[in-house]
Amino acid sequence: MNISQEKKDNLNAVIKININAEDYQARVDKAIKDQAKKAQIPGFRKGMVPPSHVKRMYGKSILVDEINNLLSDTLNNYLNEEKLEVLGQPLPQVDDSKTYNWDFADNFEFTYEVGLAPEFTLDFSSQDKLSNYKISVDDETLASRISNLRRSYGKMTNPDVSADGDVLYAELKQLSPDGSVFEDGISNTASVRLDQVKDEAIKASLIGLKKDDVVEFDVQKAFDNDAARVAALLKIEEAEAADLKSKFQLTVKNVNRLEESDLDQAFFDKIFGEGEVTTEEEFRTKITEELEGMMVQDADQKLQREMYTYVLDKVNFELPDEFLKRWLKATNEKLSDEELEGGYADFAKNLKWTLIGNKIVTDNDIKIEYTDVVNIAKARIDQQFRMYSPQPISEEQLDQYAVQFLQDKENANRIFEEAKSLKVFEHLKSVFTLDEKPITFDEFSKLPQE
Repeated sequence: MNISQEKKDNLNAVIKININAEDYQARVDKAIKDQAKKAQIPGFRKGMVPPSHVKRMYGKSILVDEINNLLSDTLNNYLNEEKLEVLGQPLPQVDDSKTYNWDFADNFEFTYEVGLAPEFTLDFSSQDKLSNYKISVDDETLASRISNLRRSYGKMTNPDVSADGDVLYAELKQLSPDGSVFEDGISNTASVRLDQVKDEAIKASLIGLKKDDVVEFDVQKAFDNDAARVAALLKIEEAEAADLKSKFQLTVKNVNRLEESDLDQAFFDKIFGEGEVTTEEEFRTKITEELEGMMVQDADQKLQREMYTYVLDKVNFELPDEFLKRWLKATNEKLSDEELEGGYADFAKNLKWTLIGNKIVTDNDIKIEYTDVVNIAKARIDQQFRMYSPQPISEEQLDQYAVQFLQDKENANRIFEEAKSLKVFEHLKSVFTLDEKPITFDEFSKLPQE
């Protein structure tokens, strides 16, 4: 067997593998004998089928399988021994001029294209500077969070007269240009949320209404020509909603109001568990701590996004783009040329970040421990549960859920990559100069987030 490598340039190479009959004969003979022991062929007892009979019947398919296995083993061993860092997977080159008899005596030549990872250096120091935002919880943000919680645990009432923030359960009927109800026109009974009405004059006309009151309602103007919202309200197709010009008659069937929950012990127990919070002051302190934790995460995510962009801009190297595009097409049969061109830039960015991250990990002997992976899995599961209930689940339950979650190989790989990425960010934070910038939540929310 002979293996050779020809470098086309620093990022592309061709590997040729020549296989002679003596390289594969022993493997094929063994595979035929193993098949003979297991074969169930009419006229022969199990395990007593002559290998020669198996060779006549299945020899060529066994030969093809063993050549493929030998190729795979040989190529992988060569890449490891030569310490070649390849991107994607080797792509076989098809040579229609070569034909084989598959008669157990052929010599074979196989050629593979490979894309090579680029060589590059890293030069990060305290001279690299980024902003690290320290977000403060202002009174408005705290009040909004408390109000949302009180509404989430509030109760529905039916006041006599509508007010801002109420929901009108109403019958809507399409009007003709002369203002009369359009016979066989669009009609539907639906909930109209006043907080979603964009036009202030129309919103004002819906405030102060009682059951059975009737008003004219310009649905397009009310929702600023939002075809999706109009279609949902009237139960019509979005295309029809976009072209709709008619006004509607709105008849109030009921006024619904979500009253905020009282700041009492029952409310505190629902949010934090029985007896955990007993006063309004303790409640506000807990909510402030929760918001501060969320804002630390928001600030850290922004720092990570800016660090990602900064690092990619600073570390310049090329990729074997044409090879990678062919590889993506070869491994994704349904990928169109348009989709490939549209998505390749993001793919290349993520690949560059992976290569940079791997080098940071290797150069600095950074370890990703199993506990790192488990802790991230637990954090993600805890976040999911908190979307439905503010009460945390027990540590024991989190451990059980995390173990189950990580038994899925795809989940485990994804969380491992996340753990590695976080380690890379933590390393960069320790090297970069991070200028702390105090900022209010409102100011922070107006910053570009990409």
